[in-house]
Amino acid sequence: MQARGSSSGLFAQATFLVQTDWVQFGFSRDHTHFNNFENVLKPTNVSNLVLDWSYTAGRDIVSSPAVVNGVVYVGSHDDKLYAFNAATGMLLWSYATAGPVLSSPAVANGVVYIGSSDHTLYALNATTGAFLWSYTTGLFIESPPLVINGMVYVGSDDHKLYAFNATTGTLLWTYTTNGDIGFSSPTIANGVVYVCSEGDTLYALNATRGTLLWSYTAGDEMDSSPVIANGVVYADSKDDKLYAFNATTGALLWSYTTGGQMTSAPAVANGVVYAGSQDGNLYALNATTGAFLWSYTTSLIGSSSAAVANGVVYIGSVGNYTLYALNATTGAFLWSYTTGNTIGSSPAVANGVVYVGSSDHTLYAFHLPGTTP
Repeated sequence: MQARGSSSGLFAQATFLVQTDWVQFGFSRDHTHFNNFENVLKPTNVSNLVLDWSYTAGRDIVSSPAVVNGVVYVGSHDDKLYAFNAATGMLLWSYATAGPVLSSPAVANGVVYIGSSDHTLYALNATTGAFLWSYTTGLFIESPPLVINGMVYVGSDDHKLYAFNATTGTLLWTYTTNGDIGFSSPTIANGVVYVCSEGDTLYALNATRGTLLWSYTAGDEMDSSPVIANGVVYADSKDDKLYAFNATTGALLWSYTTGGQMTSAPAVANGVVYAGSQDGNLYALNATTGAFLWSYTTSLIGSSSAAVANGVVYIGSVGNYTLYALNATTGAFLWSYTTGNTIGSSPAVANGVVYVGSSDHTLYAFHLPGTTP
């Protein structure tokens, strides 16, 4: 930032970092996985990434991290939600549930929300980890919660989407789908909440009342989270296809067939949709037409969804345990890091740091040498 006195002519300038939070799965309520505020990491320097810190939990970390107010939150198969100092990796607190925590946390207004395989959604004080409220559903909660406008939305393997008052935990409504709502996180835009079901279907519901507006049934399970950008809903399926729908009417705009099942959520940034496939490729497609732009072969891509920030796309691999950074425009390889086991966690990029979990039980934080988050 720079300024000049209109009368004195004196000139001054200063550089400062604008802090940006990755508050929930997919970065924002539309789940684009696109942090358009990142200004530290970029294609010309991301190859210099080094490990800043890591923390080894008791079991696998499939949960995607949230980064809010200098704190990183992530769940683990060891039944716990963890909170770390984002700069140092120091453990601030942990909260034990009664089952593995595969769900990704969401943070809003000083509260962190997390689902557990003990069938329960928890609301905890984001600073201390103190219990605030909980609600027990009929089966596992692997779905990452969505928090917006004083409401919390979350899916359960009991085939239901739930809506709660975010402050009190009061149940507002439920909607029964035709299958488990596993790892699909609800997404919202213009008063409509979208969620996928393992019963092959994408649903669009009134966000206030939970009434059905439209639905679309694909050729196989829809296991991942829908994404909304510019009036279009993107969702993929185990029928090997990525779909694009009109968000208002549900009309199918286009679909693209890959060479394998698709179980990770797409990412959308700058007119491009990025989608991982179990054929081992990350695909970049024109978001308007579905036209192929480029692909990059990693290895088997499971539940790890791409993250996009400042011209770089990041994706984790199940097949060779590796986190990749690619040029978002060309697909050119920029950087990689191999962990000790599969990466089902979706990376989060905030304030010059890349965070990702691995089934080697570890949460990793990468930064540029000489920088502090």
